[in-house]
Amino acid sequence: MSSTAMDLRVGSKYRIGRKIGSGSFGDIYLGTNIISGEEIAIKLESVKAKHPQLEYEARVYKSLAGGVGIPFVRWFGTECDYNAMVMDLLGPSLEDLFNFCNRKFSLKTVLLLADQLISRIEYIHAKSFIHRDIKPDNFLMGIGKRGNQVNVIDFGLAKKYRDPKTHFHIPYRENKNLTGTARYASINTHLGVEQSRRDDMESLGYVMLYFCRGSLPWQGLKAATKKQKYDRIMEKKMTTSTEVLCRGFPNEFAIYLNYTRSLRFDDKPDYSYLRKIFRDLFVREGFQYDYVFDWTVYKYQKNAAAIAQQNARE
Repeated sequence: MSSTAMDLRVGSKYRIGRKIGSGSFGDIYLGTNIISGEEIAIKLESVKAKHPQLEYEARVYKSLAGGVGIPFVRWFGTECDYNAMVMDLLGPSLEDLFNFCNRKFSLKTVLLLADQLISRIEYIHAKSFIHRDIKPDNFLMGIGKRGNQVNVIDFGLAKKYRDPKTHFHIPYRENKNLTGTARYASINTHLGVEQSRRDDMESLGYVMLYFCRGSLPWQGLKAATKKQKYDRIMEKKMTTSTEVLCRGFPNEFAIYLNYTRSLRFDDKPDYSYLRKIFRDLFVREGFQYDYVFDWTVYKYQKNAAAIAQQNARE
């Protein structure tokens, strides 16, 4: 983006600052409300984009507005050559935090997250949408007093799976191209089946196992073309049994995955049941619901170590 854009004002009262990330269809900048001084996030998309979708994403956010962990969109409009969406500023993504914690989360952290993640997806589904790109990068922790809250972002690929009024489900279709991220895609998505609620839930299962294991068996597969790579990922996914995938971790993860894979196209997942199996495991393990995640401890330890070093020098 040109330096002139850096002096850009959006919606008359928001000033654009440095780039802080990129979504599936645009870049995210830190912004400031010139009047109140509050920091916000601004997502920009060139009006010349081949498939502009920021306006669509802003509409999805509006449909979901008011839900826990759904960022609030303050403004959407066009400035110069950019479509702009102004929204709540959030903290690091679960992928960022996973890297911060040396790419392993404890069982406690995974279970604390699972509870919120299932609830977020349940809410999106209740509003007649499926997300279709469930991955660690699309879940962001809040900031300040909302620092323990998981937020869902990036609704550029979201789709209505039913009529919001009649609840009439979209028809079953095949030969669809893979939408989303291959690493976390459900088996049916790989097979070209139209996505529905079950696929968001299966993807979440892979996200949780990724956090437990540190990686998934179908990561890092090499191929000449994207199509061949996707096929190799699908083959590995289909031939890795749930037992092997979940080996060394509590049975609940296998139960979760087997359950989501057994759902029919238009089935409503039993979100409460899935939350309950993980909550029961949490209690059985003797964990405390204190919202102390691995990164909370790790940050404290890193800070303590730095202070100790500083003191030793003095």
